[in-house]
Amino acid sequence: MSAPKLSKMPILELQNVGKAYQIDSQNLQILKGINLEVKKGDFIAIMGPSGSGKSTLMNIIGCLDTPTSGKVIFENHDVSKLSETELAQIRNQKVGFVFQTFNLIPRTTALANVELPLIYKGLPATERTVLAKKVLEQFGLGPRISHFPNQLSGGEQQRVAISRALVTQPLIILADEPTGNLDSKTGEEIIKIFQDLNKAGNTVILVTHDKDIADQAKKIIKIHDGQIVGNI
Repeated sequence: MSAPKLSKMPILELQNVGKAYQIDSQNLQILKGINLEVKKGDFIAIMGPSGSGKSTLMNIIGCLDTPTSGKVIFENHDVSKLSETELAQIRNQKVGFVFQTFNLIPRTTALANVELPLIYKGLPATERTVLAKKVLEQFGLGPRISHFPNQLSGGEQQRVAISRALVTQPLIILADEPTGNLDSKTGEEIIKIFQDLNKAGNTVILVTHDKDIADQAKKIIKIHDGQIVGNI
């Protein structure tokens, strides 16, 4: 009799996470009792309207912020109370970020933008260049590596941003409204890239308010007023 298959352990787990901000004398509760598991190979869309708390949730998932209550378990370690320096190390090594506004450095080439997280990682210049070129070529940007962001289309800028997110081989790719500044055709091409990355084994979390975008993921987490109200 064969042994039963063990379920995959989560690489990231939020346990009863809350987030509040003190504004003047008021305590503003943004997230309330969030429980969420992310396993290797997941493709999750976090969906909700503006003001629902999804951006705050994204910041906590990406270790850009810490909860005021509950725990964030990343690879079996509680990262909820880590210092900013320790969180920065996790972000650099474990999470690849893709933003709506691309967040590229304007006066730096596509190649140098992609090399940036490798500098923080301490890799030698020659190795950085080889790795950055390889991932840019993967997305058809070989001829554009010496171009500056303002010389690239919106779709090309987002592909540079995706290349930068991937170059450190992160555990999780976290994309915040990645098609928000793109036309619909280019947006579809970018979502196809995330689907292909997921098929290749990458774990992808996509934050969006757009149902059509969310429907491309394998799983949808709906958030409203700081709480998860749906899990599809």
